Amino acid sequence: MSETIRKLSENDFHFLKAMDTGIEDDYVERIFDRLTSGTHHLYGMFDGDHMICMGGYTIFAGKYAMLGRLRSDQHFRGKNNATKLIASVMDQAFQEPGIKWVGANTQEENIPARRVLEKLGLPAHTPRHGAVTKDTAVLGNGRAKWIKIESHQRKKDWLEEIYIENSAVFPYEVYYSFPASEALFPEEKVSEWSFYENEAGTRVLITKEDQKKYHYLHAVYPWDDLAEQQGLWETIKADYEKLAREKKQEDEEETYIWMDLTKTQAAALPVGHEFKLPSPWILHGAFKEDWQKGRVGGKQFQVYGN
Repeated sequence: MSETIRKLSENDFHFLKAMDTGIEDDYVERIFDRLTSGTHHLYGMFDGDHMICMGGYTIFAGKYAMLGRLRSDQHFRGKNNATKLIASVMDQAFQEPGIKWVGANTQEENIPARRVLEKLGLPAHTPRHGAVTKDTAVLGNGRAKWIKIESHQRKKDWLEEIYIENSAVFPYEVYYSFPASEALFPEEKVSEWSFYENEAGTRVLITKEDQKKYHYLHAVYPWDDLAEQQGLWETIKADYEKLAREKKQEDEEETYIWMDLTKTQAAALPVGHEFKLPSPWILHGAFKEDWQKGRVGGKQFQVYGN
């Protein structure tokens, strides 16, 4: 078999429809036109006129590319095609102007996807549950809410100390986390997000609104003592209830709390908590200098049709 890889456009939708992926209701089919335009890019591997696998990437904050949307025809699996395709797609992403990091997010239980990313040499970060709830009743302790930070500089100081200095993973959006850099924290976003400090000024909570079909209060707390901090859950609950009321008045979709919790954080939740804890997500990725030095990637196929 002689494979070729090329970039897809909205006119290539019929190739996806002809694939036997085994996915009964694939959201990618519903938004295929969006995934081939703007900050979204899709590529297909072809055997003649038949697309045998597909994958792509989305650009975030102008500096990060997240690989994904990997789909394979069941009749062509087990031949290393997915690894070859994603290797080429990753190489293409690294060549995008301004891109400094490329990675992918996959659930811990998705062994085939993890094997692909490991073959590409992409290091893995600490697994995190995409924990979701609407009920924090057992988490609160009746203490006062935390103090809201009004100083823009104080917000930036916290981000610098916790995330930027160490390139620590920051939950940028629901489902999408990245190693932190200045690019993730433009002035307008930092201004929109709410920051709260505990009374001692030793801990910070960040809350922000997001939407991925449903509405979410995305709560970011990077320490393991989330069950011990007095007033933490009262602060989260207050912001969540405010957002839920606003969305209900607008007759919008359901609203939830989303937190990206490490296994240690999840284990610290008290008995009777209402968080749903699906299989943890594992973030894999590498910086451009690693790719340039040949530590990651493939460069196995030429990409046609750009």
